[in-house]
Amino acid sequence: MADGNSPRLLLAAVGSGSGKTMITCGLLAAFKERGLKPAAFKCGPDYIDTMFHKRVLGLESGNLDSFFTDRETLCHLLAQGAEGADLSVIEGVMGYFDGLGGISGRASTSEVAAWTKSPVALIVNCRGMSRSVVPLIRGFVDYEESKQIQGIILNQVSPMLYPALKELIEKEIPVVKVYGYVPTLPEGLFESRHLGLKRPEEIPDLEQKLLELAGILSDTVDLSGLTALAQTAPALTGKRPAIHPLSRPVRLAVTKDEAFDFYYKENLELLEELGAELVFFSPLKDMELPKEADGLLLCGGYPELYTEELSENVSMRKSVKSAIEGGLPCLAECGGFLYLHRTLEDPEGRDWPMAGVLPGKAFRTPKLSRFGYVTLTAGEDSILGRAGSTFPGHEFHYWDSTENGDSFLAEKPTGKRSWRCMINRGNLLAGFPHFYFYGNVGAAEHFLSVCKRYQKDRRRSG
Repeated sequence: MADGNSPRLLLAAVGSGSGKTMITCGLLAAFKERGLKPAAFKCGPDYIDTMFHKRVLGLESGNLDSFFTDRETLCHLLAQGAEGADLSVIEGVMGYFDGLGGISGRASTSEVAAWTKSPVALIVNCRGMSRSVVPLIRGFVDYEESKQIQGIILNQVSPMLYPALKELIEKEIPVVKVYGYVPTLPEGLFESRHLGLKRPEEIPDLEQKLLELAGILSDTVDLSGLTALAQTAPALTGKRPAIHPLSRPVRLAVTKDEAFDFYYKENLELLEELGAELVFFSPLKDMELPKEADGLLLCGGYPELYTEELSENVSMRKSVKSAIEGGLPCLAECGGFLYLHRTLEDPEGRDWPMAGVLPGKAFRTPKLSRFGYVTLTAGEDSILGRAGSTFPGHEFHYWDSTENGDSFLAEKPTGKRSWRCMINRGNLLAGFPHFYFYGNVGAAEHFLSVCKRYQKDRRRSG
């Protein structure tokens, strides 16, 4: 069991584009400037927002996803990630009530707030509005059954208008308190691309921008009030799933560089707890796979933006191909899957040779392909488990493949849409879906058991 006091605050929004990530990072930086030690989390399956949290805190940020896990596991992960922190700041996803299929509250920010009993500060973008924010806020407060919305932060409000708006909101909706505002900033802080925000390292002078933003929010937001609100959160009670560690460790090579940096902190931590020694390497810069690797995890990322560099690293491409064809267990997700193709198309339409483990071509499409949450069912035995095993997953990609495989069935959690996916070659499982191992701990255990058998065979033959 994981329980105890855990001051926490969930920052939600009326809709996407309200400034959640900017304000979350600014508040994290402002809390740090005050001498506090915050922990950061992100609702949903997003990878990039957690990178910004990490850049602010210098610590890994966690994901809280109520589609991937049950309630007790999610609360355990929150409690575990909050250990040693003065308060936790949880960034919401999309609009507060937006969940599966756009019509369900399942897997929404509001569900995470209710599961964790976290007080919510709702970010309301007031651009083009003044008094109209009152019925908007009232509608959100009245609609929510669990009544977690207790605070309001107004975005893009003039300093002259703010005092009157604050007084009006608190008079008309006495169950909430307005904790401050963010003025209209001279320029946007975070830039976007086809998969969302650019990564932190791609934004010039990000640290300086965050310090400036922290300074602004220290003047315009009631940080002491938000800290006090976080203190009202009740004790967390969660339950960790049972795990079965290996009797001896295995070495797991894991991609980690500019091209392959989409991974869930919780996945890596779980693999370590199960007995994996993680050895990070770069397909961009290293010449070959780490020595004596017993398994390979090719994470997602933006390989399509580094096609020339990846292609020119012929030594690494040959090393990966030789190792997998030699029986090295390998799980390749999305970007890692693209890297295994014969060729990968760059954003300008040029094809570049990749590892050549798979015969197909990876190419760009004009829109998102098969995106969102899926439930995956294995049609045959694989390195993640037996035929019939099910896994929660997520897809989000503009690139597609001529060889997507058919060993798994992916089904949307709402509606009737489904498709075949995943290439399964015994020691290799590759495809677009991303896996979250706390959604099926047995899958992680099975993968490492396959790596252990490979280790045993390698040592016997060596």
